[in-house]
Amino acid sequence: MTINEIQDEIIEEFCDFDDWMDKYQLLIDLGGEQQSLDEKYKTESNLIEGCQSRVWLQADLEDGHIHFQAESDALIVKGIVALLIRVFDGQTPDDILAADLYFIERIGLREHLSPTRSNGLLAMLKQMKMYALAFKAKAN
Repeated sequence: MTINEIQDEIIEEFCDFDDWMDKYQLLIDLGGEQQSLDEKYKTESNLIEGCQSRVWLQADLEDGHIHFQAESDALIVKGIVALLIRVFDGQTPDDILAADLYFIERIGLREHLSPTRSNGLLAMLKQMKMYALAFKAKAN
């Protein structure tokens, strides 16, 4: 599935709800479904700077595709990172670097996050793109 197809799927899921409390609940549920990160990856080097809560992000390149794993100590943040992983996991570094993430605006996420959570979202996105950049550089 392409990044845009996944984003369209997410937009469709969130459009089922009019109330933001229901959307927050969906985020919490998505975070709850996410597999826990192995303790060996919960290191300082995997901790994302700029997040109010603690978020660890692990990325591995396999056969030209990046696989992400993450964990957070905050339920909503865990849901946000689960969405980002859903969009980027299994994609190539080039696809991740070229991606236009329109789903964040379309589901109203950015406008309903506190400034500190918005900064955290941007920090997570930046880190995922940095991994893509690093893997791309290694391959060349």
